[in-house]
Amino acid sequence: MDENRKLYEIALLAKENAYAPYSGFKVGAAALTQDGIVYTGCNVENASYGATICAERTAIVKAVSEGKKNIVKMAIASDNMDPTYPCGICRQVISEFMPEGEIIVANGKNISIYKVSELMPYAFKLDK
Repeated sequence: MDENRKLYEIALLAKENAYAPYSGFKVGAAALTQDGIVYTGCNVENASYGATICAERTAIVKAVSEGKKNIVKMAIASDNMDPTYPCGICRQVISEFMPEGEIIVANGKNISIYKVSELMPYAFKLDK
């Protein structure tokens, strides 16, 4: 199994931990750091919808909280037969922590890989 498929399979497993009683839409994410560590995340909904956090941001926050800011790939999985792409807020966060990275999505058996810059070509950035 290639690295991209393996990362997607990990995201599928992470999806099972999702807390989605309001939407019923469970999502899992798996973020791979440059040094080979994988951080997983799932969506966690809340009755106050604004307090909901997506799977992608959960995985990134877990990595960053462990001192890892060098994410190179992220796979996103759901039960949907169409690919599940990151929302706008997640795209902005992804562009902050993996601007040169790749996003892996799938529709059943077929995997697609996108550069972060393709999904968020005009990310907000501060000059540092």
